[in-house]
Amino acid sequence: MPESSLAKLRELSQYVDEIANIRHNSRQPWVGAAAFSHKGGTHVNAVQKVAQSYEHINPTLVGNARRVLISDLAGRSNIVLKAEELGFKISNDTPELRSILAKIKALEHQGYEYEAAEGSLALLIRKILKHQEPPFIVQAYHVSMRREGRDSVCEATIKVRVGDAVAHTVAEGDGPVNALDSALRAALVRFYPQLEKVRLTDYKVRILDSVTGTASKTRVLIESSDGHEEWGTVGASGNIIEASLQALVDSMEYRLMER
Repeated sequence: MPESSLAKLRELSQYVDEIANIRHNSRQPWVGAAAFSHKGGTHVNAVQKVAQSYEHINPTLVGNARRVLISDLAGRSNIVLKAEELGFKISNDTPELRSILAKIKALEHQGYEYEAAEGSLALLIRKILKHQEPPFIVQAYHVSMRREGRDSVCEATIKVRVGDAVAHTVAEGDGPVNALDSALRAALVRFYPQLEKVRLTDYKVRILDSVTGTASKTRVLIESSDGHEEWGTVGASGNIIEASLQALVDSMEYRLMER
């Protein structure tokens, strides 16, 4: 097979999965998102210096890309490479690097995880590097459920402030998160029409401390797409709705982030 055709291998794999209506397996060799992933300070530092020492081929040859995973074990090299991958200009000498690393470690200690939430990670890095205010603020929200005959109806109300303007919307959904997602998007679309295309494509919940039962802290991971790009965001809280809202807010804010 010509080398030029190999460069479309990952794209072809994703296309086949789309036609078959199945989720793309991130652990597939060569074409999976995790096929060229790197984690651990010493490991990533070596990749930064001599990439081929840890990679059997250049990932671009099969249409893939190198990914640096961030965890509470991350070192400065991980942060620098990941930030560069996300489009930020940063080096080992950047003054804010220490603050970024400390913030990530503190949040992961609270239950956040950034390996599958690059959208939230990009927002965290951007806020520390550029000291910018968020494009919107959720001032209040309420989620309720009621039964109508044999059907359960979930309803969410949300109040959002953008600058000096305030939007207050209500939406129903198949579940509390779907209702909250619809209400949040409806409130923001009047200010940011581009958010109309954003859709939640996957939703995962993990209980972080099963010992406390229903009072356990919950981590929510959300994957979103606008039809062209996919990104992940994370939220963590003892309240599953609050954790979900954190991830939803990050999803919308990431889509609005200037590249």
